[in-house]
Amino acid sequence: MATQRQYEELARRLSAIGAIKRGLGRVLPHDCPGGSAAVLLVLDREGEMRMSRLAELLAIDMSVTSRHVAHVADRGWIDRSPDPADKRSRIVKLTPAGRNKLAELNEGAVHALAHYLADWSDDEVDQLNALLARLRDSFGDCRATPRLGYAADPTEVTTRTPA
Repeated sequence: MATQRQYEELARRLSAIGAIKRGLGRVLPHDCPGGSAAVLLVLDREGEMRMSRLAELLAIDMSVTSRHVAHVADRGWIDRSPDPADKRSRIVKLTPAGRNKLAELNEGAVHALAHYLADWSDDEVDQLNALLARLRDSFGDCRATPRLGYAADPTEVTTRTPA
């Protein structure tokens, strides 16, 4: 089990991930900000879905999801159609133009990562990929996890109960 000092260092390192994400965000084209790119990525991975499911997978409010969806739909990257099972709902799906845009985004991200990690070995990149995947898996579905209380010893974290 890691020590408190190790967890403190990890917390500091993870807070720096924001700078990395901002750096990668700078390679995004002006017509496709991060939220729009996330919509395209989720639809590519998961396939067509209701707007409510997209909001859930993006872990953002439905109003924010609607703005992102409107942005990508206006550019022809996704289609919105009524849900045959519930006409009040919309089904969103990636278009061929959206797949092309996603390929462009992927190419930019790969180029940026290759630039920034040029002095890393293949094994180091593989290790980072494996550790990041394991870290993400350790958190599971963050939306379903109860809020954790804070304990003096990080190995003794408990869930909070309302007073």
